Amino acid sequence: MASQSPNLEKAEVVMEEQANPALFEEDPLPPEGSTERILAERRLVKKLDRRVLPTIVLIFIMNYIDRNAVTTARLKGLEQDLHLSDLQYNVVLSILYVSYCPAQIPSNMVLVTPRPSLYIGTCVVIWGLISTLTGITQSYGGILAVRLCIGIPESAFYPGAIYLLSRWYTKKELAFRSAILYGGLLISNAFGALMAAGILANMEGKLGIRAWRWVFFIEGSITMFIGLNAMWLLPDYPVNTQWVSSKERRLAQARLADDAGEADRDSAGDSPLKGLLMAIQDPKVWVFAIMNTAQLLGLSFVNFFPTLTSTLGFNTTVSLLLAAPPWILSTITCCLNAWHADRTGGRFFHQSAWWWGVMIGFIISLSTNNNGARYFSMFLMACGYGGFAMTLVWVSSTFPRPPAKRAAIIGIVNGIGNIGNLMGSYTWKAEWGPDYHQSMIISFVALGVSTILSLLLRQWVIRDNKKLDEDEKRALTEASRARVEEAARLEGITFDQAMQRRKGFRYLY
Repeated sequence: MASQSPNLEKAEVVMEEQANPALFEEDPLPPEGSTERILAERRLVKKLDRRVLPTIVLIFIMNYIDRNAVTTARLKGLEQDLHLSDLQYNVVLSILYVSYCPAQIPSNMVLVTPRPSLYIGTCVVIWGLISTLTGITQSYGGILAVRLCIGIPESAFYPGAIYLLSRWYTKKELAFRSAILYGGLLISNAFGALMAAGILANMEGKLGIRAWRWVFFIEGSITMFIGLNAMWLLPDYPVNTQWVSSKERRLAQARLADDAGEADRDSAGDSPLKGLLMAIQDPKVWVFAIMNTAQLLGLSFVNFFPTLTSTLGFNTTVSLLLAAPPWILSTITCCLNAWHADRTGGRFFHQSAWWWGVMIGFIISLSTNNNGARYFSMFLMACGYGGFAMTLVWVSSTFPRPPAKRAAIIGIVNGIGNIGNLMGSYTWKAEWGPDYHQSMIISFVALGVSTILSLLLRQWVIRDNKKLDEDEKRALTEASRARVEEAARLEGITFDQAMQRRKGFRYLY
């Protein structure tokens, strides 16, 4: 089905033209840059923001709350009840990534189905159900099986959401919206800790059930409810979303055509498989993937944050409460950073500078045992996730067309990158606590490597832009020519005028 989706979308465009000929011929869109056009675009973006952003943020909050529920349940008896050794606990954490990482690539290939809203919503419901089942496990084998399975439906969301946003927002709008999405992850570390603190403090023994099991029952049920609603709240693609008007659908397509000088549409031969083949042949993709792996290894403390705050010497409830403020600050700085990135078109510094703050935080923790200084370092560490929020945004703007290739690349970069999280599960060993000096040194080096690769990518993109400057009139392939012609049709302009606009496209760095 996935390989036929470009043709299905084209068929829907043809049907829409036949049903609404006046829309496409007699009532062209206002000229780009006109007051009427600007106001129409603002109305469309606001309509998307009000409906899409709250939905994906809620999903992402529950995504990480469900994923990290094991770390909070550990504080109230999970290890003892399931008779887990320290090594077994680390395997329970890491096993999720065994299925989560490779599943992202085929998942994003499937996402080109005409109804991504149903696909993503269904996956949310499934992982909520699996998370709920974690609460009934009685052994190491049981929780291992559940954690292995939950990685498959979870793999659909983050790379899928980034790809879906890239089908609606321009490259100058995408960073801020993606940061709001990623803010769901960051704030989940705060809300998840607060929610877990309340459950663990008040649900012990209720109905004869341990409090750590209630964590999974309650949080998993919330996720399933949100997933059911996501099926109708999320959009599909600009060509077939039912809760926007026909003219708004055309405007959404034209905006993206303006953004890159080509229609944001796969050509007849751009199947998901061809998109994957194009992706794996591009060397920049693999540099992005390795950079992301090193980045997530360096930021892998996120899965152990409640454990880190517990080393300050307070009881379980206070430790969970102390885990919240750093992530609240991180959410704010992440959104401000992305807002500035959209205004300036910057990518490298908006990503890498936050890693340098994490590295300073590691140095502080390595240098002192003072509780105040160590807690301050945790704020610096948490803010480092503002850099990760920019990674797939940079990927999306570096590989804008065709959409089939972009979808595959997002899956590859995020899928391979999460191997860093898998390695990180073994980096923060309990035997290295409470100081975790070895863990911080490993993470420090990983962020240094990711900085070097990020700088390499920046210079690579600058070189590509220089090539565009030198060869503005390079030959068009048949596929790219078709997308320029589609952009011209959407705008109601000539092919030569569309080519002039295409000449303005440059990669962001």
